Amino acid sequence: MNAMRPEKTEAAETETVDTNLAAVTEVEAGIRDFVRNDIAYLRRPAATTTDAPPLDPSAEATVTNVNSLIQRVAGTSLAEIENLISELESLRDLLHAEGQRVQREISGYAQLSQAAMKSTRMIADNVAQWKRAADGLRNS
Repeated sequence: MNAMRPEKTEAAETETVDTNLAAVTEVEAGIRDFVRNDIAYLRRPAATTTDAPPLDPSAEATVTNVNSLIQRVAGTSLAEIENLISELESLRDLLHAEGQRVQREISGYAQLSQAAMKSTRMIADNVAQWKRAADGLRNS
């Protein structure tokens, strides 16, 4: 049987973890450097043709492809946004026209309601007069 002391086991585990952590950190640093160097030309400000050497053909092709992709994606998105805006504008016009129509209908119903109330009052007044006249004839 192995009879190791717990302190030595913990120390060995700590060394292994530290070694693994150092290796991971080193790999991550290498990846970061690679990515920075690979896309560094894209972040450089545009220089005049006399100041900077021209990009190599593969880099120019990559930039052209990226620009083309962005234009296609942005173009589709812009077209969709413009369609949505036009649909919303037509919907706004429709809602405005419907609002005006509803206001006209409500105004018409209000006038009709007032006319009906006046007619009802006139009928009620006439019926009350007839009733008084009939009661007066009965009493005489």
